[in-house]
Amino acid sequence: MAPKSNSTEEIVLSFVNEQNRPLNSQNVADSLQKFNLKKAAVQKALDTLADNGRISSKEYGKQKIYLARQDQFDIPNSEELNRMKEENAQLQQQLEEYRKAISEHDGAEIRALQSNLTLEQIRDKESTLRSEVKLMEEKLEKLRGGVTLVKPEERKAVQDMFAEKIRQWRRRKRMFKDLWDTITENSPKDLKEFKEELGLEYDEDVGVCLQSLCNLQQNGKKRPRSE
Repeated sequence: MAPKSNSTEEIVLSFVNEQNRPLNSQNVADSLQKFNLKKAAVQKALDTLADNGRISSKEYGKQKIYLARQDQFDIPNSEELNRMKEENAQLQQQLEEYRKAISEHDGAEIRALQSNLTLEQIRDKESTLRSEVKLMEEKLEKLRGGVTLVKPEERKAVQDMFAEKIRQWRRRKRMFKDLWDTITENSPKDLKEFKEELGLEYDEDVGVCLQSLCNLQQNGKKRPRSE
């Protein structure tokens, strides 16, 4: 059942005031279909409201436009408008900060989830680790049983090669020292600067020490061999 005339006017008036923008009868009728109002009833209500001065109306050719009366609204002055603009700017800034915080939080949570292994990856890793542990246990068992992992002849060949390298190292260091002392004996240049100018590097400059390797050689000789 359609609303009575006076209730129709109140519905139309409420809608026009709420929209507060230029409307024609078709706009209003389409928007108020939920109230089962026909266009003719809406048109009549608009005209009655306009005639009674409760809304404004103006004709543009054959079309009539209706608008809420502006004198019923509190229009802010320039000072109030500026204050509202400042408040709006502050609210926009707060909103942006909240969005940024939410984005960072979500990003951190996503990265944390992505860094976690899947069940399939965990099983694969477990299988790999078990295989490595098994190999290590087998090697450890051999060592506990006194098994010779390196043949005596192989050990001797390595020791002889190592000893030969040490002898060559000592000989070259001695040759260089003799030559360097001869060149720099009467040189007026600063030896450190001269060395840097020639691009020379001592063992210590590259983090190696001949004596430490000699000590390693001596320790190897003293270590009992497993036959």
